[in-house]
Amino acid sequence: MKLEFIKDGPALVIENTERLLIVADLHFGIEADLAAHGMHFKSHSNERLARLMRTIDAAKPDRLILLGDVKHSIPALTRQEWAEIPGILGTIRSRIPILVFPGNHDIGIERFLEQGELQPKEGAVIDNIAYLHGHTYPAPDLGGHLIITGHHHPQVSLHDEVGCSLQAPAYLRAAVDEKALGLKIPDRTGPVIVRALFVPAFNEIAGYDIIKIARDPFSPLSRCMKQDNAEIILADGTYIGPLAMLLDDDAGEEKEGDRRGV
Repeated sequence: MKLEFIKDGPALVIENTERLLIVADLHFGIEADLAAHGMHFKSHSNERLARLMRTIDAAKPDRLILLGDVKHSIPALTRQEWAEIPGILGTIRSRIPILVFPGNHDIGIERFLEQGELQPKEGAVIDNIAYLHGHTYPAPDLGGHLIITGHHHPQVSLHDEVGCSLQAPAYLRAAVDEKALGLKIPDRTGPVIVRALFVPAFNEIAGYDIIKIARDPFSPLSRCMKQDNAEIILADGTYIGPLAMLLDDDAGEEKEGDRRGV
């Protein structure tokens, strides 16, 4: 298995017998939801789609896997989504075959998809790798495979001693408790470690701090993540270090704030 990290997505390429491009959490139509909450922005769907098409051209994959939350609005489709989603998907499939693992925001997405594009929300194994959006328990048959998941929008915040900071999309890689998740483990000699790779959101305004994901998990996979061996990787593939390091630093900052009465 070969992994390639595409910073300008962010996106991931996984190559076994097929070369697959993995993109998570596009959230087309998010601007309409923001407007409903008093934050008015023009639609950035065209720019987001153009960035996706550039990513496809750069990666030269055989197929595109969309890890859910292609659209944003729940529980119903908005006018923006009705107007934009058919053309967006048409543009993508004119370039490359797509598979969609639906997310919690993808209510109604099936009416825009063609036969064979919609995958089970509990996930499936493709070319020996497991994929799902990540808001549900994974299918038992995903056990024994690397699990690639969206939904969590991981983003890392790094601070130096003078207060400068980096906020950037990041991957979170960790072993998971396969028994708690109900995963079937194939018969093999020796222990089997099931790992999950949490993929950052392609949507440019949808980041969620990794520390919050660890401290307040909100999905079966994040609740069953073994934090002691979790690792953080930037969108370009740069290894940052163990999650425990960030958690320890954050706990130290909280204690210092409490001492100062902040």
